[in-house]
Amino acid sequence: MAAQCCCRKAPGAGRARTPAARAAARLDRALFRLRHLQLGLGCGPRARELAGCLVLGWPRCGPRPARSCSTRTRPAPALGRLPSRPATAATAAAAAAEPPCAFAFAASGPGPAPPPPLPAFPETPGAEPACCPLAFRVDPFTDYGSSLTVTLPPELQAHQPFQVILRYTSTDAPAIWWLDPELTYGSSKPFVFTQGHSVCNRSFFPCFDTPAVKCTYSAVVKAPLGVQVLMSATQSTYVEEEGVYRFHMEHPVPAYLVALVAGDLQPADIGPRSRVWAEPCLLPTATSKLSGAVEQWLSAAERLYGPYMWGRYDIVFLPPSFPIVAMENPCLTFIISSILESDEFLVIDVIHEVAHSWFGNAVTNATWEEMWLSEGLATYAQRRITTETYGAAFTCLETAFRLDALHRQMKLLGEDSPVSKLQVKLEPGVNPSHLMNLFTYEKGYCFVDYLSQLCGDPQRFDDFLRAYVDKYKFTSVVAQDLLDSFLSFFPELREQSVDCRAGLEFERWLKATGPPLAEPDLSQGSSLTRPVEALFQLWTAEPLDQAAASASAIDISKWRTFQTALFLDRLLDGSPLPQEVVMSLSKCYSSLLDSMNAEIRIRWLQIVVRNDYYPDLHRVRRFLESQMSRMYTVPLYEDLCTGALKPFALEVFCQTQGRLHPTLRRTIQHILSQGLGPGTEPRTEQGSTRADSETDADTPALLLGDEAPGSTISLRDVNVSA
Repeated sequence: MAAQCCCRKAPGAGRARTPAARAAARLDRALFRLRHLQLGLGCGPRARELAGCLVLGWPRCGPRPARSCSTRTRPAPALGRLPSRPATAATAAAAAAEPPCAFAFAASGPGPAPPPPLPAFPETPGAEPACCPLAFRVDPFTDYGSSLTVTLPPELQAHQPFQVILRYTSTDAPAIWWLDPELTYGSSKPFVFTQGHSVCNRSFFPCFDTPAVKCTYSAVVKAPLGVQVLMSATQSTYVEEEGVYRFHMEHPVPAYLVALVAGDLQPADIGPRSRVWAEPCLLPTATSKLSGAVEQWLSAAERLYGPYMWGRYDIVFLPPSFPIVAMENPCLTFIISSILESDEFLVIDVIHEVAHSWFGNAVTNATWEEMWLSEGLATYAQRRITTETYGAAFTCLETAFRLDALHRQMKLLGEDSPVSKLQVKLEPGVNPSHLMNLFTYEKGYCFVDYLSQLCGDPQRFDDFLRAYVDKYKFTSVVAQDLLDSFLSFFPELREQSVDCRAGLEFERWLKATGPPLAEPDLSQGSSLTRPVEALFQLWTAEPLDQAAASASAIDISKWRTFQTALFLDRLLDGSPLPQEVVMSLSKCYSSLLDSMNAEIRIRWLQIVVRNDYYPDLHRVRRFLESQMSRMYTVPLYEDLCTGALKPFALEVFCQTQGRLHPTLRRTIQHILSQGLGPGTEPRTEQGSTRADSETDADTPALLLGDEAPGSTISLRDVNVSA
């Protein structure tokens, strides 16, 4: 999830808040065009600090001298800005001529934190000094970032290439997740990963925070001996004699797709252009689950949408502290390890990230207000790939499961909720991460599917999307670009004015609140969805004894995961259920469900909790004692804290909090503290850091608008992958 920037024509202009001051700030492309960024990073796990040197390379484009430019960063405590949220502290700024920059790393000293690396330029006899210092300042911007303004040399000429060099340190950064060894599966080495989408990478490095700005990047990273470093780059090497990793991304990407992970990671090839990276204890499982499959999915996607552009497609499995399910970082997809036990969810999540290689990474939404252009198209492409690979019935089942969740979210939010629009108005200061919801995915998917139905042939629509990607690859687009391209590709539809059909106008699709204006025909999945509906109807029929006998004759152990999850979701929607129904359900299914994957178990345990069914409460305890993942803990704590089971939740949390990441610990503490009197908040273990007690305002994809944890909207009801 990412970071922001705008450019200014003169220093001292105050905090000029033009439209660039909206949450997705815009670069003034009349003056500057970012061409390449270079990162030099010293990684200090013991100090939980990244020391960086950032080099931004660009030519001046405008006719008039520009004296300052700014990027969005996290607050800089050294300058007294928002000291309660320290993250990125700029220490020096300089300008340099065009020669390429290298980085010089200081020798490791007695302290745990490395200093920021120094830029190094090739020396030419008689040449002018390589760089000159620049004045800079940090101004307030929003509660999730500051504006770093650098004053440029007045003698800078139009079209003259130049570089701006920033040295900084980053600590307590929302984008950078430091894990102690005990929070990993192997418990042997520290671990760190970054998560930049939507507006967090400003705390990783000062950067332009709009997806409208793309550039290539390179990085040099120095890490402790024995720590494997990976980045979302097309090229990577390890220089053993220097102890540094070198990375290069040859295609332009927005800032939020720059990603890093470092820890005890080992690789295993799973295809001709793919490998998995995981902790040694997880590697055999990850390899066996995905060997051969990723190449099958990539090949299917290429047949539909054209050549894969990124070279390699590798996957790294992250510890359960990873805050979302998956992230489509180019060349290196991040996936939470917890999903490994849920085969069908793993398949769908990886294929979705594969689809992002075309929709989201190659062609990107130019503004966060239109995230559906990435997520809706990627979801459509994902389902075309699954149809080609696994058949229409499976795709329709998964779609029915997701649309069921969409309507559940709609019921909770109300049909007039502004976040249900495809074109969401992003007010000044609103964190774009709050817009990650199922509408972005599923309502966006429904619109794309509607477009495919208009042309009457999925293969012809595939051809259109292939041409669309070829035209706009490595750029950023708005909805009008997609729709104009669609009507140009299908001139007969333009002549029929399909964009203005009453009740289905393209404009209405984009700007109306509420459910999708049309949904796909899922009848090809009826062989899988009909048994689910029939079983649910049995459990809600009377008399119970007769219905339960009929229901128990249906063997759900042979069902697909999405069938069982859909059945349990229906029971969850109907909770609280009559106590005798819950007793019969437990007798029939509890032991069986307890042996299934976590996606199934959490749903059954939520039914147990929402119905206050004490005989199965020991299963809830055992589940929470074994889970360190946000997606498998927060929903249960939210449910536990809505009724009489809050003391039980407090007891379990006190016993397990030491195994939770500090960010997750804070979230659960906040849930538990709702409704408690003064002085009765859950206590943090001794030795917890200052960060443990701070509010986590940057955790992505958890909340809708300003909904607070513990409200009536459960994480399970809104959970999405990236």
